[in-house]
Amino acid sequence: MSLPLDPASRAQVSQVVDMLPQLVGDDLVGLYLYGSALNGGLRPRSDVDLLLAVSRPLVGARREALVERLLGISVDPRRGVPGRPLELTVVVMDDVKPWRHPAKRDLQFGEWLHDDFVAKRIEPPVVDPDLTLLLTMVRQHGVALLGPPATEVFDPIPAAEVGRALAETVAQWTGEDTWKGEEKNILLALARIWMTRTQGGFFPKDLAAAWALERLPPEHRPMLEAARAAYLGERDVDWTRHAAEVGACIRCMKGLIEALP
Repeated sequence: MSLPLDPASRAQVSQVVDMLPQLVGDDLVGLYLYGSALNGGLRPRSDVDLLLAVSRPLVGARREALVERLLGISVDPRRGVPGRPLELTVVVMDDVKPWRHPAKRDLQFGEWLHDDFVAKRIEPPVVDPDLTLLLTMVRQHGVALLGPPATEVFDPIPAAEVGRALAETVAQWTGEDTWKGEEKNILLALARIWMTRTQGGFFPKDLAAAWALERLPPEHRPMLEAARAAYLGERDVDWTRHAAEVGACIRCMKGLIEALP
């Protein structure tokens, strides 16, 4: 299968594809590539987004083995070596079919949890409202790397529940303690949600930021411009120096989104 990835990232995905059948065995339902790799938004520091569907929860040694293998394949972008960070979300079919919001995820792997994983601190299964958006993207544009197409595996998600998930995502950012350390990601997420609520569909982060910048009041544009530039690898930003400006920009975008009909 020809994937829209650079050679190093393609090799990483191939490693995941090759190791999963042996590790998960007959419990493997499907593995899906989705997100920026498929919507034209893959940038120098973008993750490769994967969803793994299994028939039974991953527990004990299998859970630890999956994390350990992924640690050996995923690449921290700060290391400056070929390859990308991987983000893998695991769902158990009984938790997502028949569909209900919010659903439970069995496991999430990402480089932001690297130190926890090295220390063998692995989060237990949790209810994750964001799965509503993730599975919508997988059904719309996901590519099956293992197993049947996503539209044959997962139930359709009603548009009203997508809107509810977007609103719940926006509502969670209530103060500096909820966005500190994640300023760039949250600014870009709000831009994407704003564009999705207005235009429909899901868009690359930098495209959504450019769209939002045309509509933001001028005094709030510098922080979103900085987030977009950092995402594109054009500059590094010391967000600790801009706490007040970040907060004002987040509150402004939240208000604009919440005011939409």
